[in-house]
Amino acid sequence: MADFPTGDEPKPARRQFLGATAALAVGGSAAAAEPRAADGAPDLSPLRERGGDLNQQLRRKTLKVRVERAKANYDEPIARHPTNGDEDRYPNKIGSDTRGLPHNARGEVDLAAWGLLRQAIDTRQQADFERVPLGGTRKLVNPLGTLAVNLEGISPPQILIPPPPGLAGAERAAEAVEAYWQSLLRDVPFHAYQADTQHPLVLAAAREIDALRGYTGPRDANGRVTPPLLFRGTARYVDRSDRSGSTPRHVVPPGVLDGPYISQFLLRDIPYGPQFIAGQLRPQKPGSDFLADPAEWLANQDGKAATRRLEFDTQVRYLQSGRDLAEYVRGGAPGFWGALQLLSTARSSNPLVVGGFGAALNPRNPYLALKTSASAAASWGTGYIQGLLTTATSRNIRANYWQKWFVQRTLRPEAFGGLVHQRLANGVSAYPLHADALGSEAIARSFAKFGTYLLSSAYPEGAPNHSSYPGGASSNAAVGATILKAFFDENHVIPDPVQPDPSDPAKLIPYVGPPLTVGGELNKLATNLGTGRNWAGIHWRSDAASSLPQAEEVGIALLRDERFTFHEAFQGFRFTRFDGSVAEI
Repeated sequence: MADFPTGDEPKPARRQFLGATAALAVGGSAAAAEPRAADGAPDLSPLRERGGDLNQQLRRKTLKVRVERAKANYDEPIARHPTNGDEDRYPNKIGSDTRGLPHNARGEVDLAAWGLLRQAIDTRQQADFERVPLGGTRKLVNPLGTLAVNLEGISPPQILIPPPPGLAGAERAAEAVEAYWQSLLRDVPFHAYQADTQHPLVLAAAREIDALRGYTGPRDANGRVTPPLLFRGTARYVDRSDRSGSTPRHVVPPGVLDGPYISQFLLRDIPYGPQFIAGQLRPQKPGSDFLADPAEWLANQDGKAATRRLEFDTQVRYLQSGRDLAEYVRGGAPGFWGALQLLSTARSSNPLVVGGFGAALNPRNPYLALKTSASAAASWGTGYIQGLLTTATSRNIRANYWQKWFVQRTLRPEAFGGLVHQRLANGVSAYPLHADALGSEAIARSFAKFGTYLLSSAYPEGAPNHSSYPGGASSNAAVGATILKAFFDENHVIPDPVQPDPSDPAKLIPYVGPPLTVGGELNKLATNLGTGRNWAGIHWRSDAASSLPQAEEVGIALLRDERFTFHEAFQGFRFTRFDGSVAEI
């Protein structure tokens, strides 16, 4: 949450706030007709219904909790929201996300259309968004939805994230090189990323990425990027020692480097009562790449409908490659609904019945100490957690898209690829790209493969029409992981871990290695779903990484409000954040 207030927020007196809110809560004709005592409180003496006094207490407690939590959430200050400065730095807006608007032949935005979009962003009025001229048929994605009022948790402007990398910097160049390598390696199975690999592309990727001065991904104890560490996920926090909030701090979430690249939650059949949802997917055909053709790329930038379609293999299989992961997250993967089913369903010894992990509950769960009462959908049960997961998703997207539309407006990787192409193929020297990108082996190999310097996409439609930073799919994954870590034992060891059979990815074989825990595999699932969009070519590493702490704050705020609603004796939530520190709620 925000640590750095702006100092210009009016703060009403607590008594004034509570008094006004309580008056509203008991107002209206029904409340006015109630008998009142001398102090204005409801007169409870005539009540004769069963549990009358206790019912009134519950009613009053409901009001009290809602008012106090609303006040506590309001008292969280508005954060400073630093940007990378690219929007002001480049008059032609080449460092900003302009997709969906009209563009010239180079892919530079029509500045009049951009001005109308900025007007709508500044006024936040629906009528102004309706005046924005589109370059095609694809619409802008949900800017108005970010402005909805949250009745639980905090509001989007109260959450601080660091700014994205700048267009011309070494970090953005490193992310671009990584993105080009991911496009080249989409069809290489993850079992080729072993320490003893002889795969030439994997070795070349590790060698070039290791030398990048702006690379923020995982490195080993010697500071090297090795094949097993390629494309593993990270989290991007604000460095709290910098009071401006402008300095990022890069960490690897616990468990992300352990075991197979793909989380156990993505490899298992999901139990669903007497049915199950298969863990296999229908994969894209190898080589299904898009947007590397200049005409197709420009039409996509304008927001025109795709003219080509994906082709799929006829055989299903378990996720074994970057392309598989990109396809899994293409439409918004339901990873955490399935994760809850796996965690909460008992293991099965019957080969005809799909079982789950039978995970232990978080030690703070109050029902572990109760001898005569069990949890259910009202509180603490699976139905209750399902409700929190869906609520957290909508509240999280409000926070995430608010940054996309009203603060950052960062260009997508495919737009960056257009700048690379114009610079290297057409000699447009005015585009200030870093030498690490312009001299990249990955980009040269991509040109040899596609005949252009454009970044290929695994999706014919490319990215959705909102900006890149922070990542939306990864933030939904992160808020889901946060909720589940609060309800299940993170240290529970996942039984019988598996991995796709290298000789037949339609089958699973046992994974043998260090234990894999619930907390670690939830963190890995969050980073898998985020980097899946990177494998597709529509997001940067920093997008996925920054979304983890952003979504974590959304989840924590929601859990904090829920904590005050329980009647059960409860010590509070306790779980591990993505940076390894402990959250106490």
